[in-house]
Amino acid sequence: MSIRPVKRVVHAQPTMEGAGVHLHRGFGFGTTSEYDPFLLFDDFRNDVPQDYLQGFPWHPHRGIETVTYVLAGTVDHGDSMGNNGTIGAGDVQWMTAGSGIIHQEMPKGDAQGRMHGFQLWANLPSSLKMSTPHYQEVKSAEIPDVTDDDGTRVRVVCGDFWGKKGAVDGIAAEPIYLDVSVPPGLRKRLPVETTRHAFAYIFAGSGSFTNASDPRPTSTEVYGGASAGPVVETENRTLVLFDSGDEVEVQAGEQGIRFLLVSGQPLQEPVAWRGPIVMNTAEEIQAAFAELRAGTFLK
Repeated sequence: MSIRPVKRVVHAQPTMEGAGVHLHRGFGFGTTSEYDPFLLFDDFRNDVPQDYLQGFPWHPHRGIETVTYVLAGTVDHGDSMGNNGTIGAGDVQWMTAGSGIIHQEMPKGDAQGRMHGFQLWANLPSSLKMSTPHYQEVKSAEIPDVTDDDGTRVRVVCGDFWGKKGAVDGIAAEPIYLDVSVPPGLRKRLPVETTRHAFAYIFAGSGSFTNASDPRPTSTEVYGGASAGPVVETENRTLVLFDSGDEVEVQAGEQGIRFLLVSGQPLQEPVAWRGPIVMNTAEEIQAAFAELRAGTFLK
């Protein structure tokens, strides 16, 4: 077994999206080949209602899947196919935009005003970019939750892990999407298939990820966003991109650590990207926006 070295450490950057939603972006709208099949990751945790209540009014998507995972508050959604609903704490909405959909997402805080959650964009292969749009909305109680003997807890949103199968199914890139909690002071190894691209996003507590096969790390230095020694220290809103290997090793800090661990099979296809539409060629992007102007976008 080989521990995945850390390829890059990224601190999520403040940005604004929708009608004025303040959030933090881990990656996206740049060269994302290292994250393939994933395109964008946003952390929209916010405790100030005026910074998120304007939400994400009606906007189009084509050629991708969006994954919304809510930790606190709710998100009301509706779309051009007549679907509407609400996802709340612990729920997931996995939307396959396919050939095109126009939808809106409007967040609301909980009793304390908190709106916490994440959105991930996953690319679709060329063969499915013009497929029929559909949703998979999964309530918290449907998400398998498994606890290891040492107290490590994993919610399996999508994929197979520790003998459990996530409720979200039939996704092209066969992603594995896990919500991992490791108890204070514990060192834990988690399997990740070698052929996958993988990243972790820390959103509670702190800890370190081993950056070599040596299980006894001694350095904690990080230079210029890339690891310089056998350990990489992490904290809230840190994204860790891993290199190849078949395990990830984490050492939880004094308060424990909670993070998303996401992996997927690379599509290795050309990416043409403009805003919420992702295709394979510039000509396909131009055609999509021409259809939006002409009112023929929806299929």
